[in-house]
Amino acid sequence: MSDVDDWMATYDNPMKEVVQAMREVILAADPRVTECIKWQAPTFVFEGNIASFFPKSRKHASLMFHKGAEIPGDFPNLEGDGKEARSFKVASLDDLEAKRAELQAIVRAWIVLKGG
Repeated sequence: MSDVDDWMATYDNPMKEVVQAMREVILAADPRVTECIKWQAPTFVFEGNIASFFPKSRKHASLMFHKGAEIPGDFPNLEGDGKEARSFKVASLDDLEAKRAELQAIVRAWIVLKGG
């Protein structure tokens, strides 16, 4: 088991199933994307930190794209107007299915941005 699998095994949150499904969607976007635990949460990595879950969120699964403002493209569910970070929220497994293509496109756009 990986560090993230160990973390998930002890994660007590009503959004656990959605977080797990989001992990699978993100990792399926490109085989070069890896995951680890940083800032006490699952974090996705390719040539830098892509995004981390906000584990305390209980009404939706919340993913913070650390440098989301730099990711090129039009992504309506990538929210925020700060200098760098953007968030991507998913309320349910059905909501994830509706947003799957966009989430994977965001990850792929990051990879292209980083020279992948």
